[in-house]
Amino acid sequence: MATSKSRAAKTHPSDPAVQSALRTLETEGSGIDALAAALQGPIGAPFAAAAELIRSAKGRLIITGLGKSGHIGRKIAATFASTGTPAFFVHAAEASHGDLGMITADDVILAISWSGEQPEMKNLITYAKRFRIALVAMTADGASTLGTAADVALVLPKAREACPHNLAPTTSSLMQLALGDALAIALLEGRGFTSTDFSVLHPGGKLGAMLKYVRDLMHAGDALPLAALGTQMSDALVEMTSKGFGCVGITDAHGHLVGIVTDGDLRRHMRPDLMTARVDDVMTENPKTIPANLLASEALEILNASKITALIVTDGRTPTGIVHLHDLLRAGVA
Repeated sequence: MATSKSRAAKTHPSDPAVQSALRTLETEGSGIDALAAALQGPIGAPFAAAAELIRSAKGRLIITGLGKSGHIGRKIAATFASTGTPAFFVHAAEASHGDLGMITADDVILAISWSGEQPEMKNLITYAKRFRIALVAMTADGASTLGTAADVALVLPKAREACPHNLAPTTSSLMQLALGDALAIALLEGRGFTSTDFSVLHPGGKLGAMLKYVRDLMHAGDALPLAALGTQMSDALVEMTSKGFGCVGITDAHGHLVGIVTDGDLRRHMRPDLMTARVDDVMTENPKTIPANLLASEALEILNASKITALIVTDGRTPTGIVHLHDLLRAGVA
């Protein structure tokens, strides 16, 4: 019996399924192209106005919709929330059954509806007008009930669905998602939202591990392998071996890091009198170091680029810790 892998290997670009997929991607791509063109034209100014309205709000961004627009709305809300814009999703139908109480006068509503005529939206529109809550519409019909009621209307260009019957929401859903992402990133950049800010909101998983700081993973205190200038190599080797990092940092009389002895240095200087030599003659001067407030992902890049397995952490020129490639592996960074 052929496996999925072997069947995939035999699939030819002329296969009907592949041709269907290519047509879908081409159709959806044309929708994104039309959206990009519209942003350079009729919806450019409304987009900027919507971004400013959300940015200056005292409250949160409330995203609402139903059907496929609702599913897209949930994802957009998650993207906003994870990039520094407090946001959550309220289902348009549930809003009329008590969930309107989640929305305050300080909030901004982003209502998503391709037609702009869903009856479930009417109570939400009335509520927004009654309490003077800013309303941003994302719709394909600016003359619809939702489009005309909104303070700002983001009118999506007409585009053909990838569905051969031009019925199933495909291209339209992708355009909604793309415009929502564009708004979220515009606000992220406008706020100067940094990777440090991002790490606060993403403590879990591999992404959270990559956003940890070196100070969270480094070994400090007695675990740090150090030896002073003038130390005999036999003693330095004991320190190096007992700490288990494959290296030992060399410090001067002021406690400043001036060199490092690694496994590679031992191999390069292998000779009968190596154990009686001084570290000064074996060490590599001015080794690579990193600060404790460096992101773990950046430390990994330095290790990989330099083809080394450990980095000494310093505060100025004073060694404060050491981080090994294995520490990053255990933390899930690599």
